[in-house]
Amino acid sequence: MYRIMPAGDRGLVVEFGNVIDIQTNDRVQQLKKCLREAQIPGVLELQPTFRSLMIYYDPRKISYGDLEKRVRTFDSAATSEGHARKRILKIPCCYGARFGPDLGEMEKYTGLDRDEIIAIHSSVDYRIYMMGFLPGFVYLGGLDPRIEMPRLSSPRIKIPEGAVGIGGNQTGVYPVASPGGWRLIGGTPVEFYDAGREKPILCQAGEYIRFVSISLDDYYDIRRMIVKGEYTIEILEEEGEQ
Repeated sequence: MYRIMPAGDRGLVVEFGNVIDIQTNDRVQQLKKCLREAQIPGVLELQPTFRSLMIYYDPRKISYGDLEKRVRTFDSAATSEGHARKRILKIPCCYGARFGPDLGEMEKYTGLDRDEIIAIHSSVDYRIYMMGFLPGFVYLGGLDPRIEMPRLSSPRIKIPEGAVGIGGNQTGVYPVASPGGWRLIGGTPVEFYDAGREKPILCQAGEYIRFVSISLDDYYDIRRMIVKGEYTIEILEEEGEQ
């Protein structure tokens, strides 16, 4: 089941229940795909969340009622297909060193040593459920419960670009320097947001991220390659969940 609701005079929301899981998010992503391919005149932007899709439209080109009717024609596709393949971005991450100041506290909280925490964190293909908070910030699902960690009671004033953190039952990457309360366990040299790129944001909702542990020397080598425009992220295509 799903429901369709107005969001102001230029938005329509399609909500797929109250559960955050891959099946629900698949329905969101499939509807987004169908609408994008349909190229409906007047539809301006499609913004997916964990369990809903926001559709921004121009009321001078399409009415709310007509848009709702068009959305309902994709009902069967949005409820049954899901993703046929997983697109996985392999993201290098230097755990600890100067990038993971909270690993020590995580060892005490979880009862695991840092090598175990790193091995667990880098063993999962994390689904990008949605983007938000900052341009290029990924909300990743699939964190192992053994390394879940509450947010800091007092957020840091500035977290560096590329910081990899854990907040509750989620993990993510800070695309730009900003305040934040997630526990920092590492850092990636890859730029998740670059205003100067043709496509400023590295990835999108529905894709997956696999963190690959690297050394501090590897981190700086990759940074130098990125600056020279010589680094390419490895991307895998695998069969997805049905």
